[in-house]
Formats: sequence, C-alpha cells, structure tokens
Amino acid sequence: MATITSGGGGGGGGKAANPQDGRAYLLQIYPRLATESSACCYLRVQKDATAASVICDAAAALGLDPSRLYVLAEVKECGGEEWILESGDLPVQRLLLWPRRAQEEHPQSLGFYFLLQESNRDGTIQYVHLPALTTEQQAQRLAARGFLPPPQDDFADLCNLPALNEDSILENLRTRFHKKKIYTYAGSILIAINPFKFLPIYNPKYVKMYENHQLGKLEPHIFAIADVAYYAMLRKRVNQCIVISGESGSGKTQSTNFLIHCLTALSQKGYASGVERTILGAGPVLEAFGNAKTAHNNNSSRFGKFIQVNYLESGVVRGAVVEKYLLEKSRLVSREENERNYHVFYYLLMGASDEERREFKLLAPEDYLYLKQQNFRIEDEEDLRHDFERLQQAMEMVGFLSATKKQIFSVLSAILYLGNVTYSDKTDGREEGLDVGPPDVLATLSDLLKVKEELLVEALTKRKTVTVNDKLILPYSHSEAITTRDSMAKSLYSALFDWIVLRINHALLNKRDMKESVPCLSIGVLDIFGFEDFETNSFEQFCINYANEQLQYYFNQHIFKLEQEEYQAEGITWHNIDYTDNVGCIHLISKKPTGLLYLLDEESNFPHATDVTLLAKFKQQHQGNKYFVATPVMEPAFVIRHFAGVVKYQIKDFREKNTDHMRPDIVALLRSSDRAFVRQLIGNDPVAMFRWGILRATIRGMAAFNQAGRRWAAKTAGRERSDGHHKDMHAQIVSSINDLQLDSEDPRKLLQPWGRLRFPRHALQKNKQTKQKQIIPKSLLDSRSLKFIVGLTLQDRTNKTLLRLQKKKKTPSISAQFQSSLTKLLGTLSKAEPFFIRCIRSNAEKKEMCLDEALVLQQLRYTGMLETVRIRRSGYGAKYTFQEFIEHFRVLLRKNATDSREDISLLFQKMGMDPTTYQIGKTKVYLKELERQHLQDTLHKDVMRKIIFLQRWFRARLQRTEYLAMRQAAGVLQRSWRRYCREERRARAATLIQAVWRGSRQRAEYRRHRQDITKLQALVRGHSARRRSEAGLWPNPIFTPYPLPLPLPLSSRPHSDSAGKGLSRNPTIKISRATRVSEQWNASLDREITNSNELRHLDEFLGNQVNDFRSRGKQLSATEAIFVTATMEFRKNILAMYSLTQKLTIGYKDLMKGYQAKVIHLAGEGQKGEVQLVVNLFQSVLDGFIRGEMKKEEEPVKPAKARKKRRKKDKSVSIEFGVKVTYQVNIMQSCDQCTSYIWGMEKAYMCSYCKMVCHKKCLCKICCLSHPQSDDEWDGTHFGVRICRLISDKNPVPMVMEMMLEHVEMHGLYTEGIYRKSGSANRIKELHQRLDTDPHLVCLEDYPIHTVTGLVKQWLRELPDPLLTFIHYNDFLRAIELPEKQEQLHAIYKVLEELPTANFSTLERLIFHLVRVSKEEPHNRMSPNSLAIVFAPCILRCPDSADPLMSMRDVAKTTTCVELVINEQIRRYNEKMEEIEQLEYAETLAVNQLKLKRQNTVRPGPHAPETVPANLVRSELTPLTPVILDIIIIDILVVKREPPCFFRLGSLNVRGSEMKGFLFRLSTSNR
Repeated sequence: MATITSGGGGGGGGKAANPQDGRAYLLQIYPRLATESSACCYLRVQKDATAASVICDAAAALGLDPSRLYVLAEVKECGGEEWILESGDLPVQRLLLWPRRAQEEHPQSLGFYFLLQESNRDGTIQYVHLPALTTEQQAQRLAARGFLPPPQDDFADLCNLPALNEDSILENLRTRFHKKKIYTYAGSILIAINPFKFLPIYNPKYVKMYENHQLGKLEPHIFAIADVAYYAMLRKRVNQCIVISGESGSGKTQSTNFLIHCLTALSQKGYASGVERTILGAGPVLEAFGNAKTAHNNNSSRFGKFIQVNYLESGVVRGAVVEKYLLEKSRLVSREENERNYHVFYYLLMGASDEERREFKLLAPEDYLYLKQQNFRIEDEEDLRHDFERLQQAMEMVGFLSATKKQIFSVLSAILYLGNVTYSDKTDGREEGLDVGPPDVLATLSDLLKVKEELLVEALTKRKTVTVNDKLILPYSHSEAITTRDSMAKSLYSALFDWIVLRINHALLNKRDMKESVPCLSIGVLDIFGFEDFETNSFEQFCINYANEQLQYYFNQHIFKLEQEEYQAEGITWHNIDYTDNVGCIHLISKKPTGLLYLLDEESNFPHATDVTLLAKFKQQHQGNKYFVATPVMEPAFVIRHFAGVVKYQIKDFREKNTDHMRPDIVALLRSSDRAFVRQLIGNDPVAMFRWGILRATIRGMAAFNQAGRRWAAKTAGRERSDGHHKDMHAQIVSSINDLQLDSEDPRKLLQPWGRLRFPRHALQKNKQTKQKQIIPKSLLDSRSLKFIVGLTLQDRTNKTLLRLQKKKKTPSISAQFQSSLTKLLGTLSKAEPFFIRCIRSNAEKKEMCLDEALVLQQLRYTGMLETVRIRRSGYGAKYTFQEFIEHFRVLLRKNATDSREDISLLFQKMGMDPTTYQIGKTKVYLKELERQHLQDTLHKDVMRKIIFLQRWFRARLQRTEYLAMRQAAGVLQRSWRRYCREERRARAATLIQAVWRGSRQRAEYRRHRQDITKLQALVRGHSARRRSEAGLWPNPIFTPYPLPLPLPLSSRPHSDSAGKGLSRNPTIKISRATRVSEQWNASLDREITNSNELRHLDEFLGNQVNDFRSRGKQLSATEAIFVTATMEFRKNILAMYSLTQKLTIGYKDLMKGYQAKVIHLAGEGQKGEVQLVVNLFQSVLDGFIRGEMKKEEEPVKPAKARKKRRKKDKSVSIEFGVKVTYQVNIMQSCDQCTSYIWGMEKAYMCSYCKMVCHKKCLCKICCLSHPQSDDEWDGTHFGVRICRLISDKNPVPMVMEMMLEHVEMHGLYTEGIYRKSGSANRIKELHQRLDTDPHLVCLEDYPIHTVTGLVKQWLRELPDPLLTFIHYNDFLRAIELPEKQEQLHAIYKVLEELPTANFSTLERLIFHLVRVSKEEPHNRMSPNSLAIVFAPCILRCPDSADPLMSMRDVAKTTTCVELVINEQIRRYNEKMEEIEQLEYAETLAVNQLKLKRQNTVRPGPHAPETVPANLVRSELTPLTPVILDIIIIDILVVKREPPCFFRLGSLNVRGSEMKGFLFRLSTSNR
C-alpha cells in the first residue's frame, strides 16, 4: 500500500521499501482547488497503484472533503497540455516516461508534475486558480498556436460579430471605413457611411458583378440591394420599395442615383435607351432645381421625392412616376451663413454663353440680392460651368426642347430680378404709399415676364380688397411689400418646379397604360430630406423632422413590432427585444385635436393671431408632455425631443409659412402675361390650361394663315401663275408674315410642321434615308395623358394653394397638404416589401475619408442599430408558408409529401440541420439566412445531379444503340473477311503448285541450254587460245579496273564552295583568310530571314562545311575544333527555329550574336584568344552563304502560268468597342484607363463584353482591349485577355509571346538565372505599356534580358484563364496522384489533348522554349525543376473560388506536373536530334558511296590511269547498286524536307519506321 507523507514535513522520504513488497516511488501532488491548501503533498506509491487510489491518498493527506469529486492530471512541459488520468491509469508508469531528473523530484519549475483538481458532477473541471479566459481570448490563443485561422479584422455583416455591443459595431465600421469599404450589412439592411469622396466602385462592371447574386455572397454594395429587390420582385411577383434614411449630409441623394442607375441597367441589360434614358436624365434635372448647398451637405435635397419604377412581369421597364414633397421655398429668399441658393441659379449664371446672357439679361451672382450672403464667394466656377452643360443634356434626355429651356431660364432670371426690387417711402408727403425701383430692374422684369410695367408696379405696391359694396385699393407697408415680393418669387419658383415634375412624369409615362390593362410590378425608391438640426430651425425643419419621425416609426414597425407579433402569433419560441418607440412624439405633432400641426392651423385661421399666441397655445396644451420642452417665457422658441435628439425651433414666421401669401392681384398680373409659358405655370388646372393653349394656338394659326394668304394674293394679283412660283411659295408665305406679332411669339414656328410641303414627292423619297434632326418630339403632350398624370400623382402644386377668386372653399394649409401626402406615401410603402438603407454621416466638416466616432455613434444610437442587429441576428430572415416551402423545395422532399409540419420537419432532420437555426410555426417555416442559403445550394446541387443523371442515361442510351449497330456491322465484316480468307488460301495454294511445276520444267530446260552453251564456249575459247599461242601475243584486257575511292566532300548543294572544281582536291576555307572581317561581310549581315526555307538551306550549308573540315583526314586545330563544335551546336538552334510554324523575322546579326555567345562559352578562359578567329571564320562562311542567296534572288524566275482566280471580296470586320459604342453617364464614375472621373451627362465608351468604361480621349489608348466581332482580325490588347482572342490562322501563338520568347532564345539562353532573377519593375511596366500599344514599334534589345523574362511571366499570370485552364486544374492534380510515372505522363498528356486549340498551341511553344532553356543548364543554371517552380504558378493556377489553404497544399503537385512535361519533352527532343544526326550520317554515307560507284563504273578514255584490280572494288561495292542508292538518298531528302516539330506535345517519333529501314539497308550494304 502507498505511504502518505504530509506536505512540507516529509522532505524526501526514505529509500526503497522492502524488496519483497516491491519498490515505492515518490509522487509530488500539487493541489489546484478553490479552498486554500498546502503547497504540495508527497506520496510513496507502488508501481501498480492506480490513479483512483492516489487521489484517495492525496485527499486524505490534504484533509479534503471526501464527498467531492477530484481528478488527477499529468502536466508535461511547462505551459503544455494537461492530460486527465482515468481512474484505472497508473501514474507511476507515466512518471517513468519523464526525464531522469524529473523522476527523482519533480517540482513545477521542471515542467513535469501531477495536479489534483476538483471536478463537477457532469465531468467538467473547475479551473479556479487560472484567470478566466473569454471566448475571444481562447480563440486568439488557438489562432496563435495555428489551430484556427487568423481572426477576421472586419465583418461584412454586423450579425456575424463575435461580441455584439456598441463598441464592437463602431470598431467594425471604423475598420471597414479606413479600408474604403463604406458599405456594411446588418442582415438585409445596408449601412452606408458617406466618405465625402467619390470611390471608383460604381462602374457598369460592378452592376454585372452583383447581378443575380444572393445577398452576402459578395462584398456589401448598394448594387446588391438593388439586385436583390429586382429579382425578389420578379420571383415573388410583389412590389418592392427601398427606403433611404439618414441625417442631412449622409449621402441619401447619391445613393438614390446609384440605385436608379442599377435598376435601369438590370431591366434591359444595356444603357441609355427608351424610358430608361428618361429616368436617368430626370435625376440631374430634379437635383439642379431642388438641391442646394447647406452647412452639412454640398448637395442637400431640399424636397422629398419618391421614384416608382414600373416593370412588366418580364422585368422590362414599363414607365415611372416621380412624386415630390414639400419644396423648401424659403431658401429662395433667405439662408443661413455659408449656405447657397438652389443649384440651378449658379449653373445658369456661370455656364451661360454670351448670347444667352444677353437674351436672359443675366448679371454676376454678387449683383443679385437673393444670392448674396456673408463672405460670398464662388470657388468652383469651372465645375459650375460643366454642371450647366450636364443640366442641358439631362433636360434634352427628359424631352425639353430648346425653346422650352429658354422659357425656363427666362423665368429663373425674372425670379432673381424680383429680389433686386427695392422699396422707399414716397418723397411727396401728401400721398401715402411706396416708391418701387430701380427702373431698369422693373423694365427688365417686365420684359422677362412679358407683363406691362405699370401693372407690375401696381401689384408690387398695392393690394385690392373686395368688400360687400365696394373694392378697396390700399397701399402696402414697407414690410408687407417685401413679404409680397418674396412671396411672388417663392410661388413662381414653386410653380416652375411643379411644372418640371409634371413634364418629367409625362416623359416617363407609357401611353399604353391608358389603353390596355397590363399587370405591372414596381420598385419604389424613397429619397426624402434627412433629419436636420441647425442653429436656427424654422417651419421647414419642423416638417422635415416630422417626416423622419414617421419613417423611423415605419422602420420600427417592420423591423421590431410586426416581426415580433408575427413570431408570437405563429407560436414559435421567441424572447421579445426592447426598442425605442417614437409614437409619442408623432402624437405630439399630428394627433387630433391638440397636435402641434392642428394648433398651427387654428392659429393661422385667426386674423389677429400672432406667433406669440401660437407659442403660448403650444405651451398650454403640452406642458406636461415628455416630448415637449418649454423654453423661458421671453424666448420665442420651443423644444421637441425627437428620436434623433433634442431640437429647438424658432416660432418666428410659423404662421406665415403655413399659409400662402400670393395675393389675387399677383395672380391676375401673371395671368395677363403675353408669354403662354408663364400663364401655364400659374394656371389653376393643368388640363384646362393645356386645352385653352391648344385653342389659342389654333385660332392664331388660322389667323396667321389667312392674313398671310391675303397679302400673298395681293402681291401676285394680275400675274400668271407658273410652276416657278410654286417653288418659292413657302419662302414667300414666311416673309409675308414677318411683321405679324401674335402673342409675342414667332409665327414662323407654326409653319415648321408643314415645312416639308415645299419639296416634291420624288425628292422626299430620295432623301428618305437621310437622317434629319427631328423638329416635332415623338411624344407630344395631350389632354388625355395630362389628365392621367394629374390623377395618378400627388400634386401639391402651388396653384392649388392659390386664392380661388370664384370659390368660397378654404384653401388647405401647407402643413395639411404635407400631412396628406405623407399619409399616402406611408400607405404606398405599406403595400410593398421594404428594403432599408441607413446612411451615416461620417463627419460634420465634410472632410474626405474622415470618421468622427462620436458623431457616428450618436447616429447608431438614435437609429437603434444595436437593437436592429440583435433582432436580425436572433430572428429569422427567411419565411415561407407551408405551401410555398413545398413548391420551392419539392425536389428535396420525399415523394408525395404534403404541406404539413411532419414532412418539413423530416426534411430538416434528414439534412442534419441545427434545431436552433429554424422553427416551424402554425402556418410558416422560419429559417436563418445561412440555413436558407444552405437549403438553396442543396436544392441546386440536387437538381444538377438529376439533370446530369438524365443526360448520362440519354447518352448511354445513344451509345448503346450505336454499339449494337457497330457490333452487327462487325459481325458482317468478320463473316465476309473469313470467306475471303478461305478463298484466298485456296487461290494461293493453287498458285504455289502451278509455280513449282512450271519452275521444275524451266530449270530442266535451263540446265540443258547451259550445258550446250558451255560446250560451245569451251570450243571457241580453246580455238582462240590456240590461235594466239601460235601467233605469240600478250593478253589485253577489255575492261579497265575500278580506281581506288577518293575522299570527296559532301557538297551536292549549290551553296558549297567546291562546286564546279575537280574531284582530286578537297576545297576548304583557309583560316588565314578569315582572321579579318571585311566591310562587305558586315554589310551582308543586314539581311533578315523571313522564310523558313532560307534557314533550312543555311543548316544544310553549315553541315556541308563541317563535313569538309572532317573529311580532310588531318587532325583539327584548336580553332577548327571550336568552329566545328560551335557550328554543330548552332545548327541545333537553327533547326529549332525553322521547325516552328510561326512566321520568321530573324536577322543575320542576331544569328551572329548568338553564335558568338556560344563560342565564348565553349572556348572558356583557356582558349579566349581563339574566339575572334572562330567568329571571323564563321562570318566569312556566313557571308558566302548570304551572297549565294542574294544571287539566287537576282536570277530571273520563270513566271508561272497565270491562273485566273475568282476575286474574293475584301473581308472587312468592323471592330467596335464592345457591342454598344457609347452611352451617356448618369452617375459619376471613374475611367478604367486613366482613373479620372467621368462626370454625369458625359459621353463615355463602354465595352459590353467586360463592362469596361473609359473617356473618349482614352479610347485610342485601349483600342486593343476591344472585343471583335470576328477572331480572324484582332487588334486588341495583348495582356490580360483570353488567348483565343490573340491568335489567328497566321499566328497560332500570340504575337507578343512569340516575340519575347524568340528574343530570349536569341540573346538570353546563356544568362545565369534567366527566369529566377527579376528585372526592374519600372522597366517591366514601361515595356508592358509599349507592347500593349503597338508591339511592332518595340525593340526588345533596348531592354535588359531579365525585363523581358519578367514580362513573359507577367503575361502568363495576367491571363483571365491560365494556359492549363481552370476547368482542367483538378484533372492535372488527379493525374499527378497516380502511382507510376508512366501512368502520370499518360494521364497528363490525355488532359493536354482536351485543352482549347489556342491554349494548346501556346503551351507547345512555351514548353519548347523551356526545353531549350534547360538544355543550356550548365550556363544559365536553370534546371527543369527550377523552371517548373517558376512557371507552375503562371500556367497552372488554382481557380479563384478555391480555398487558399488547399491551393497552397497543391503547389508541390502543380510543380511536379509541369516538371514532368518539361522532362518528357527534353527526352523526345534528344531522341529527335539523334534521329536527325543518324539521317545526316546516312545521307553522307549514301552520297559518298553513290559517287564512288558512278565514278568507278564509267568507261575510261584512252589515257586512263592505272587502276587497282577489279576484285578489290567488287568486294566492297557489289552488294549496293546505284539504283538502290538513289532510292535511299531520295527517301532521306524527303525526310529532311519535313520540318522537325520539336515543340509538339504529341508523339515525336516521326517516320521512325523509315529511319529503321534506311539504317538497316545501309548496314547491310556496309556488311
């Protein structure tokens, strides 16, 4: 049993126990408990003691509570993991595995010890003395140790934050903002922080990027909200709306422009056509007339607008409607410091031409009272001039004619002149009233408005009051006159703005909506004034903030109240989330009968009420309301606690601004105007005014024609009419009515529609195709469409607020109209599915990319963003009714599934979904967004799997049918073949028998004839011999013996220097003649090689020269040895050059440089002096060849027979910049070429293929980036585009790639680390731009070789799809995982055959280049492995969608794959070179033997030299006849004429069987 020694006293205990009892081991137990205990206890235990017994002994020794549970833990290495011992584990065995020093005594400092810890009932351990680690700290610790990926520093969705509080939300937004990520999700809500700077993320390519993507798949963007709303509308067939809210200056107007831009782009997949063009043009027009510069925002909307875009069910835009709310008219006459009037005034004054300035009588901005302010200055004059041009273009897009624009600008000039009207008391004291002036201002104002000056003066100084019995004319006081003047200006501008909105709505109207009832869907975009709190807040701010209170209430209803009520009604598990409800503030303002707006209306109706009485009534009614804060008695203001903060309102002018001050005499004055446009603005009913205008124009037109006809008749009275007079009829009519003044308008305009009558009919037919400017617009305004628009839109027009002289009905106040329009707006929003965009103002000083954390946190608080994120995080973003769920996910459900809870729950359980991520209510299914996406992805995969199964089954069926047909055909063929073989065997047997029989008879007859001839010859020869013997003569041979064979040079080509000389001499080039380079040699090197035949001839010529040196029989000198070796190796380079199918353009100077580099490397340091001799020798040889080639070209060539060919039509391919050449920019974008801004309403060029946008001036720089209609003619850019666009039949390899590879092969094969070292980044960038512009103008020799090689790698990396495409990436990885090398090669080459033709040909060229580089490994130190490491990431990249960690693991596989291909091609290259050498050897041997044979068989003349006996020659040459030698040489030459395709990735064993046949025949002949 174990002995226990209490802690502290035992020290070390005794030695071992009695040997019979076994050895005892010392254990030191360190307690880690909640209660205080001794430092450690020492136990001596046996070797077989279990952990349970040790725990009991330790607990007893330490005096611990035996009722509690304890565990024993082993700690190895200080700071390491703790291993909990089971009850049956043996601690001593663990001890024996420790280091020897730790076995004897194991203090904690050594890192090996035992811990005693208390455990819970569930088995978990209580770590009481360790500091409590939060989840974040544990995650950080695991990430630091490599068990988790690095923590994410920013989150695209606030719902994914690890810790949810205000600090974490603010930190995440700050981190993203500094990374220029201004958009962040909170579920489906988008948070947009205004950077006060344009970011280049709104080009059309981003619209394409986010098209039809799920929310959250890509980086947050406002285009993603537009895309989701658009496709949700099409999918659900439910109207959508996008509510944009935020403070003034938070970027709501710009966000609206981006949304409209994206929605129109999604509808028709193009730009600037039809109603989309009008929608995009309406935005700049409304901004110019309704936006102004404020203290918080440079482009603040001073009115609210709701743009409803209508779509057909197919997704095509049908039309649109624009509704406006509460234009801030007071800004026209007064503003705060550092604020401006409406934009359009500054546009007009700074951008108008000199002619327009004279026509509209414009002054400088500082000369107008309405534009003056403290510290007035305009610093952006140039921008204002450009804005005026864009405004005019936008007005044309909406449909305003030039005449209409002039009328609008005239009214604007008149409004500015109204501010310059001044009043003074009359100098004559006898008469009351005011003098108005200055006279020039009144005259100008009268001329602009076309009213009489005396009536204008009377209306501005006096008022008419109608009583029961009389009409009174009373003069204005000074303050009343100024108020009347300002009221006239405000009402006139408001009427003009209403008229512009009306005309925009007419331009957006689809007239088919009035004729046919077509079901339409819509997406509404609400851009309403943001919450405002200025130093001085008045009636306008009060109405604006009330509208924001209503929108916040709408937001709370949808996000919190309705959501949680639905959860409770469905009976799912849910804990309510508290939120700030602002309904009390809304009731304070608008609840009957004591709401502030109703009290304001009451006081406005009392004739003797004042602002003081109004404030007193406010305080009396709402003294105890917590949202209403009373101010001191003497302060004319009151305070309201809004949801966004406390705002103080000045009570001054509340009553006046709530009513309309435009007097009836002012209305009568404007109605008396001679300008129809002014009368139309003031008209009570737009439809009635339009009808009256049509009637007036018709009557005046008839009168003008009658008067002109009478005058023309008077002039032509008494004359004969002729055809010549009819020709000038139109001109005479126009000249005859020049003096007519009808309503101060040019009557010639009435004749414009009939201008074509002066042309004959044939002239009209002839010019029918001529494009002429349209005088009459396509969509004219008519009463029916106008009535439809007025009834469709909310028209809080100024004319409805005018005093109606003939009606007793009380005019509604401004606040009542605003409440009514706001109620209708909320009703429209409640019928649609909303998307919310929360705009945040980053700072109050409008600084670029500056984040004021306090200001942002304040906005997050009052918008309830924390609660919003919390409910989005814990709520369920996806909802389906049972029936909708069954219809949508039917593929995943079991067969015959019904819309019941059980079937749906069974599906979730089958998929293993977490029960906390979904709930099934009474009628609906609720899912988290991630689970919905998981379900959607599973559905997509299942559908694709079934589609593939059907395709596989159908293909198998087709293959089975084809197989059966082929098997039947094979059977027929086999039967026929067997029958044919049987018959053939019988025929051969019969023929053999016949041949044997005939041969036997012929042999017998032959023997008989031979015997007879032999006898005859013997008799004749005997007779002749006897006769010569008798005469005493010596024998004289009939045939001359064969001479000895002489070594001849292999110079059968016309390029050889030995041509035409005797055979007894071996002509070679003497080195003594080649020691100096003549000027003629240098001049001949200027020639370029453009034909592969010339390279082939050069190769043969150099081969002949080398054979000449070798055939001399002498030992080669050092210079000759280097020359022969260098020339043979250089021939390999030439062979590789003309084996390529690419067009050649190689200069002889480049060849000389390459040869010189090769000689330098061969000579080394020891034979450095021989280099120049060898180079000069080679240059002399090359000069001889060049001269021969030039002489051949000078020889007249017999013209070939002319063959009449059919003339082909010139193939003209119009290269456009995409499909759509130009489009009009409607939101500010950035040029993808020069990165500068493209302003709104500018013309830009866009490629419809890649959505790249650029200026017109930048088009010439990137014309090579266009996407041609045909691949045959392609002059696009050479970097970053698909290879298929860069090749053609003439150039199977991209031109830039071929140029760079040729340059490297000519000048860089001997450069050390040619692809390992990188060149200068600036030089690479410069060469990149020059090659991209025009490769033909680039001289690569001007750049270092490493710059060119670096650009080769960059060209490969910039390919959108790599050479070994993304599709085949996994195929290559699977091929490299095979066990055997031969299997790997076979699989890799099988995948290579599946590559596209362009990729395959480019890859062949690249691999051949790498083979040539690796062949020079002793010089450039680039082995196949090194090249594979460099080029594998360039040509075999993983797809962008792949996991980066997984792709890092595949780097070794991709490198091995490329290395295998390179090594295999090196092997085939070497084999091919060996075959070529054998061919050349065979050719040399055969030619020499043929020459010797022909020389020795020629009958000599009478002076022939003495020769050797014939039997010596016959013994060597008899087996090979001249005919056989000729055949062999012809075959060899045929093989040599074929270009050796070294760079092919397929089989390189070309004509191997012929080679073997040649060599066999030659070896036979030698034997």
